[in-house]
Amino acid sequence: MEKQTPDIGAEVFDTLKYIIDPEVGINIVDLGLVYKVALQDEKLQVDLTLTTPGCPMGGTIVTAAEQILLKRFPNLDVQVELVWTPMWTTDMISEEGMNQLNGM
Repeated sequence: MEKQTPDIGAEVFDTLKYIIDPEVGINIVDLGLVYKVALQDEKLQVDLTLTTPGCPMGGTIVTAAEQILLKRFPNLDVQVELVWTPMWTTDMISEEGMNQLNGM
């Protein structure tokens, strides 16, 4: 049974804030790129997207997310999957992300 775990979910989001989208300069959480965090047994599943399907940094962002989560949660089987639905829009950017964009 899949479950959303608030404690680990908050830790995962905090950890993923260290991953910066190099083209925009904002972390992937505040950009709204992280869609799902779920823990089932010892498997941590994270679904994330990119701002565009042709984003040249996609592989780098996914790899960085996997590596930082494996370092933070060494006892879990970390799976980061790139998904395309729902399609990302600027409406998904957090208030903090918008503040960062407007400050540029």
